[in-house]
Amino acid sequence: REVWRVNADGKALQRLTFFNKPVEESVDIRPAEEIWVASPTGKRIQTYIVKPHGFDPAKKYPLILNVHGGPQQQWTDGFRGDWQVYPGAGYIVAFPNPHGSTGFGQEFTAAISKDWGGKVYQDIMAVTDSLEKIPWVDKDRIGAMGWSYGGTMMMWLEGHTDRFKAIASMMGVYDLPAMHGATEELWFPQWDLGGAPWESDLYEKISPNKFVKNFKTPCLVITGELDYRVPYTQSLEFFTDLQKMGVPSRLIVFKNDGHWPSAVKSMPFYYNAHLDWFHRYLGGPPAPSDMVKMWKNQAYEHSNSPLRSSTDGGTR
Repeated sequence: REVWRVNADGKALQRLTFFNKPVEESVDIRPAEEIWVASPTGKRIQTYIVKPHGFDPAKKYPLILNVHGGPQQQWTDGFRGDWQVYPGAGYIVAFPNPHGSTGFGQEFTAAISKDWGGKVYQDIMAVTDSLEKIPWVDKDRIGAMGWSYGGTMMMWLEGHTDRFKAIASMMGVYDLPAMHGATEELWFPQWDLGGAPWESDLYEKISPNKFVKNFKTPCLVITGELDYRVPYTQSLEFFTDLQKMGVPSRLIVFKNDGHWPSAVKSMPFYYNAHLDWFHRYLGGPPAPSDMVKMWKNQAYEHSNSPLRSSTDGGTR
């Protein structure tokens, strides 16, 4: 953490402390660059881009879009360790703030209400269209990932486009009617979905599980067994349907984690799983650790393993 000074108008930003300067000088921390993309919705979508370590504009790199959760949340221009993981492995990562994001006025945020798949989907595809035109983006190696609501959007992408070479969905909502009776957060059904399943026809229209027949994209599915916000059975259903459709897919369940794999022992496996998946389908470098060996070590050599299961279906 550092202390900065800024005027009330948001200008004249000045850094006052330099506690982390030794770290900054010893590692290649990639900055986030801001761009704005025109969407068919008529709005401009703020997007942050983080380029790979050792970036060379003469080369082409695989791209990963990362959709945030919430959905009433936003990506901000602040340091995040996970923003460095994927660029460190040779990927460009884009962080869009689509409709429903906070920070752009209440109208923009409220636009997500009763429209989980519409405007956000248009925004994501508009950002994809824009980025793939950049010379150093390899348009044939584009993937997407998301957590919570972002995970739900990954499930939505699975049923609505084959544009992406690989997807990673974490803790997403797949079956909206089932979700209503299981989540501990009932604000979302009331505000975002227009009420209970018997009060709103949106559950049938925008539930990702209604579009199973379109599933094609290889998908990594990650969930936590102690998730009370989005019960892990949502991801189990999603994975089951991916398997029924013959889609290359992998399921990872963290037994001691909830809506985020926050346990210290979970994080190495979590990020390694992403890098392994995108290595397979986007052609990035191999993950730091072999997934099979990592899984066997966690499952059989440690009684306090963070994993409940790691099911690799249809990926080999």
